[in-house]
Amino acid sequence: MREDHYDVIVIGSGPGGGSLTSRLAKTGKRILLLERGDYLPRSQDNWSSKTVFVDGAYQAKETWYGGDGRTFSPALHYYVGGNSKVYGAALFRMRERDFGEVRHVDGLSPAWPVSYAEFEPYYAQAEALFAVHGQRGEDPNEPWSSAPYDHPPVSHEPRIQKLSDDWGKLGLNPFHLPLGIKLDERDGKPTPTSICIRCDAFDGFPCLLNGKADAQVMTVDPTLARHDNVTLLVNAYVSTLETDPSGRTVSAVNVTREGRAERYSADVVVVACGALSSALLLLRSANSAHPNGLANGSDQVGRNYMRHTMSVLMALSKEVNDTVFQKTLAVSDFYFESKDWEFPMGLIQMCAKTHPEQIRGEEFPKWTGFLPDAPFDMVARHSMDFWLQSEDLPHPDNRVMLGHDGRVVLDVRETNRKAHDRLRGKLEDLLRPGGLYTYLFERSLYLGKDIPLSGTAHQAGTLRFGTDPKASVLDLNCKAHELDNLYVTDASFFPSIGAVNPTLTIIANALRVADHIAERLG
Repeated sequence: MREDHYDVIVIGSGPGGGSLTSRLAKTGKRILLLERGDYLPRSQDNWSSKTVFVDGAYQAKETWYGGDGRTFSPALHYYVGGNSKVYGAALFRMRERDFGEVRHVDGLSPAWPVSYAEFEPYYAQAEALFAVHGQRGEDPNEPWSSAPYDHPPVSHEPRIQKLSDDWGKLGLNPFHLPLGIKLDERDGKPTPTSICIRCDAFDGFPCLLNGKADAQVMTVDPTLARHDNVTLLVNAYVSTLETDPSGRTVSAVNVTREGRAERYSADVVVVACGALSSALLLLRSANSAHPNGLANGSDQVGRNYMRHTMSVLMALSKEVNDTVFQKTLAVSDFYFESKDWEFPMGLIQMCAKTHPEQIRGEEFPKWTGFLPDAPFDMVARHSMDFWLQSEDLPHPDNRVMLGHDGRVVLDVRETNRKAHDRLRGKLEDLLRPGGLYTYLFERSLYLGKDIPLSGTAHQAGTLRFGTDPKASVLDLNCKAHELDNLYVTDASFFPSIGAVNPTLTIIANALRVADHIAERLG
């Protein structure tokens, strides 16, 4: 059995693990980065809607169970870069109010144990690291910032600009989505077509040209190229973590790689497998010192799972929508409240264009109106697509568990459905002046038919951080309360999730924790 000792072992190469590794690499410490999967193959299939959505070729081939016993395949992606290989690269800061207690129609979203001010400098660093393109001052709910974006916003194409103008005339404040994307900006007005004729394949697709700012492209590969003190092992599944007899220190990381058992150790171990997989790793690592799972004396490991309440919706327009890159526009006017409702509703943003193969794979009702019996390619040309998300409130019974037979159980009860329905109603009202049909078709295929509203996208909260070891798993530096050398840097630590995409907060926190670990290591 191979054995080796490092200063730091990082488990998972997604935004949390990759960003932390890129920061710690500069210390010169010996770092081992373990990734369960391999590099995602770059081929024309990366741009195939049938391959990505209908066939689910890049999703993990696993069977999990719901709380009611039904089976489903989780929308997880085991590749270098993690789930960011297929994310939409919308990189928002959480709103400053999200860090405090927020009252929702279904209850309270708890306050974070640290303030937005503590995160702000790391948000700025995260935006620079992932080449975020945006414009300060457009989003009415954007929190204060210490610096402008390094890159100008991705400009709207004509049809999206018209929609933005229409919404502005209605008194709303549409804004450019903050996007992590690598563009040719020599003309001063970056557009995705500068580098990629298929940038409509952004949400949910791996980028064939590496133009998307994912964790592999922005952190892992550059770090390996610049720092010989960092080693990446792929196809390295971490089965369990061992502790010393006292249970206070992780003493070994057990890995299965290419059919062989390998064993590694480190002064510091960082878990960044994603909120679901990180909790499962700690549960699998139960021992005599931690009989209910590693770091689980509070019985909080796996609990308080959050994933946003989400819908991907397709509207049909009477006019053709030949937009190539549609994902440039968002509206947050209903994020916290509106004139006719006192509770938060959430965020409306554009989604990548619908492709004919996706329409063919969906279970839409019979076409009516101006496109009766229309071919799929015609329907796609008339589509306009939206991503809606509302905050999912943490609940201790929303949790991932490990059964005695080893099966994974994900028990989820939806929250804030009324808020999400009202947000959808707001979108329907907003589409009428733009010449769009008010009926919106659910694109369940996009998020997974087994759990059509959420699947496992935007997973968070299973190892929440806090000051009370009885009510949390991690301390304020995201170190496990019960272990001296175990940290977590994915979205597991979130005590609440807000209604914006969580990736930028994951990156910012990983950089924050990396600074703490660097100081610890001297």
